[in-house]
Amino acid sequence: MHFSGRRLGRLLVGTAVIAATGVITPTAATAAPAGSTGPAQTYLVVFKGSASPADAARTVAAAGGSVVTDYRQIGVLVARSGNAAFADRVEADRRVEGVSATAGYATRLEDVEAEGPPAGDLPNAPATDADTFSGLQWDMRQMHTPEAHAITGGSREVVVGTIDTGVDYRHPDLRANISDADSANCLSGAPVQGAAAAADDNGHGTHTAGTIAAASNGAGIVGVAPNVRVAGIKAATAEGYFFPEAVVCSFVWAGDRGIDVTNNSYFVDPYLFNCRNEADQRAIWKAVQRAVRYAQQKGVTVVASEGNNSEDLSHPTADATSPDFPPGSEQEREVTNACVVLPVELPGVIGVTATGSLEQGTAAGRYADDLKSYYSSYGVSTADVAAPGGDFYFRGSDAGAQAIQGQVLSTWPSDLPCSRSRQEPTGDASYPTAVYCGIQGTSMAGPHVAGLAALVISRYGDLRNGSASMQPGRVASIIEGTADPQACPTVLPVATSGSRAGTPYAAFVGSESGAVQQCQGNGGHTSWYGAGQVDALAAVTGNRANG
Repeated sequence: MHFSGRRLGRLLVGTAVIAATGVITPTAATAAPAGSTGPAQTYLVVFKGSASPADAARTVAAAGGSVVTDYRQIGVLVARSGNAAFADRVEADRRVEGVSATAGYATRLEDVEAEGPPAGDLPNAPATDADTFSGLQWDMRQMHTPEAHAITGGSREVVVGTIDTGVDYRHPDLRANISDADSANCLSGAPVQGAAAAADDNGHGTHTAGTIAAASNGAGIVGVAPNVRVAGIKAATAEGYFFPEAVVCSFVWAGDRGIDVTNNSYFVDPYLFNCRNEADQRAIWKAVQRAVRYAQQKGVTVVASEGNNSEDLSHPTADATSPDFPPGSEQEREVTNACVVLPVELPGVIGVTATGSLEQGTAAGRYADDLKSYYSSYGVSTADVAAPGGDFYFRGSDAGAQAIQGQVLSTWPSDLPCSRSRQEPTGDASYPTAVYCGIQGTSMAGPHVAGLAALVISRYGDLRNGSASMQPGRVASIIEGTADPQACPTVLPVATSGSRAGTPYAAFVGSESGAVQQCQGNGGHTSWYGAGQVDALAAVTGNRANG
């Protein structure tokens, strides 16, 4: 998402529509006199090796803390302590690799009894795209999902976990596809199972869920994979903070539950770039890296958004917005390739840049190439594919895109505000109005690819015995191998719409570095588009000629 130099949201949504604000104010652990106490603080404790020692809880207790949960299988523990010397005491144990203070509020949540969603059985069935607002879904037409749906709308055996702000599991376009058993609230660092526990109080997670798996039911919109199931894995506060303990919990949960795909439209707080040469940031990086790798080894395909800073992640130079809390603690600093955005820059993660509806050019026998959204970050080593994310300023001629101002339309909780919405009466007194919100951002691009991964697994995975097993590397290979290659543009346009109409694309510079965005690479792989724009029809047919 594009943000001005000194302000950054955690959710990867473009600021032309939504800006998140924060209220959580954790502080970094510092040395203090032994026995000094203060407000309880949450810590990630990362042990050397691949597992936590058997007496890890004793180590934490001796330092004046208590264990929230121990992810022994990856050697990461979440702890709480009000002792200001806690981190120093724990790090004195030679078995500890690092300690990092995170959020200031993690506690075990009480179990919430979930309202069970209706059951359904649509194994690998085709789907139609004739829902009420399908005409506004320029994004689906751009990646040829209606044609793909004539072949498959996905399998009920496939589950996509959206690691986000939760999901409105009662939304009429989602409730038939919600996997209650695979949903969880991870805010405390320890999972609480159930869709009700993972209810959305922000809207962002419901939007990503709809893009992935909104039902083809004649109402509202149609997702990329309308017949698969979706699990809300709540890792973000209502204000949009994704603290490390919640992210670690989410990936371990996804791996242990056998979830097939996760969508990750965020970066891990409090640092935009986590620098591995800084002790506290290295602990965050190591913990998240281990959790992601654990999920991948369990067969989870991990999709992540590049971010909305218009920055080249392969050549970072500056970070002016970290840490993003407490308010006012941001410091300008130089960063290098030792500093990475999590989780998108981790090995094996499918990194996604965003495109809008404006075509950058055509060639005989090929679909039009679509211009990278002005806000989308990129990188020759981080961008694997591009997908529709919307662009308010650079809009194409598609009537649907024009009608919703270049945004991506998807599901939204009816009790939360949306500045660009479409609404539809449901005839259900318990949920009388279904709301659909138009937003832009790499947050919107990522779930298109997560949904496509679900279609690929439905089409080619092992669906026997209730299993949709498919190695993440093979899923990525199909998605990237069938993408429509896009060369770097030779001529950049001016903005077509909004308050910056007429502004050259080159004027939309990196929000951290102030650098002009530059596309590098050839038609086979570029820093702006990776292997190219994803093509759902090509992916489910194996025929790259579609793109």
